[in-house]
Amino acid sequence: MRNLEPATFSPVPSANLRHCSTFGGAALNIAVVTETFAPEVNGVAMTLGRIVHGLAQRGHQLMVHRPRQAHEDLVAPSAQSQGQPTFQQTLYTGLPIPGYSELRFGAPAKNRFIKQWRAKRPDIVHVVTEGPLGLSAVAAAKALHLPVSSSFHTNFQSYSQHYGVGLLHATIDRYLRHLHNRTLTTMVPTRAMQHELSERGYKNLAVVSRGVEISLFSPSKRSIALRQQWGLRDQDVALLHVGRLAKEKNIQLVVDSYRAIQEQHPRTKLVLVGDGPMRQELQQRYPEVIFSGVQKHEALAQHYASADVFLFPSVTETFGNVVTEALASGLGLVSFARAAALELVQHERNGMLVMQEDPEKFMQMALALVNDKPCLQTIRKAAAPSVAHVHWDAVLDAFIYTLQTAREVHRKRYFPAIGEALAMPLRLSTS
Repeated sequence: MRNLEPATFSPVPSANLRHCSTFGGAALNIAVVTETFAPEVNGVAMTLGRIVHGLAQRGHQLMVHRPRQAHEDLVAPSAQSQGQPTFQQTLYTGLPIPGYSELRFGAPAKNRFIKQWRAKRPDIVHVVTEGPLGLSAVAAAKALHLPVSSSFHTNFQSYSQHYGVGLLHATIDRYLRHLHNRTLTTMVPTRAMQHELSERGYKNLAVVSRGVEISLFSPSKRSIALRQQWGLRDQDVALLHVGRLAKEKNIQLVVDSYRAIQEQHPRTKLVLVGDGPMRQELQQRYPEVIFSGVQKHEALAQHYASADVFLFPSVTETFGNVVTEALASGLGLVSFARAAALELVQHERNGMLVMQEDPEKFMQMALALVNDKPCLQTIRKAAAPSVAHVHWDAVLDAFIYTLQTAREVHRKRYFPAIGEALAMPLRLSTS
């Protein structure tokens, strides 16, 4: 099989990228297979939802295949945009995910995929998650000689140690590598992730970053009323974390950093936005912490902009959408030098990077930033402009370009005669 050469797509593609299409910019019929999707609240669901809506608005046809969640009816309605369907959804049997009671895996559905895709053949199948539904979609696409691409969103092998199955780390990694290497290309969000996965034996990796809604996440959304509700005066500092309250997010280090800062700055507040299995335990142990639960859209933007420092100690993220949202909101970011932070942050310019994954160093960095008010103000002013280029139009350009490139590789593999026929007029015209 001909390999798809690794390609890197910058958050700011070249000016003619949108027109640099093997298929002349024609709309694609894309089958998207995922175990998570809106209205679920997590980074993968939010990212995929933005991509699906953006592609539909550009005229591409999409069918989203996903498991039925516990609260849903048997049939999912078509997504609507101003009264017009933008994409269709097909639901499958859902299986509970250990440790993630709010989500479900999709049961294997190879035969159902084959039946549907024979009836209406997609131009390409894109697999977003690596559960049973995603695995069976790859198998069905291979059986029908359909081009198939994938995305690497979650370090499941890293999560294993937090859920008592650390011994399965190597097994999970082998499974993920095998699944992704069966696809024509695997999209990853950062150059660092591309390098890491390449070292682990993953092939055909393409960097397609993620965007941020600059019009939504902005320093202008700062709310004095919300800060007063948190019990803050103008000069007081609000520490913020947005994300699932779970072990793999390193939430305890957020709380430990807050307690260290509070010893020197007693009026400091910690605001945790999100929900998860650790919430009840944390609320019992730290009643002074503000638990805001899940926030969305304008309310979420206000929570970001109304804080001062964003603590992001996770070491399991492949990207971390909250990093771009925090930067766009003008917060002083403290993060380990990984994923989106490593890609987008210049230390002491638009954020603070902790180079070693050492909890003590993270706490020291957070405290140092709060202690140095001029430095914090400088970083906050630089934060939003530093991600102004990370917009969704560029991400959509790169996403479609990657799919089209994968289709071209597939076409040349299975239909080489078509390539010869298409090339013939060009040869005649130059003779």
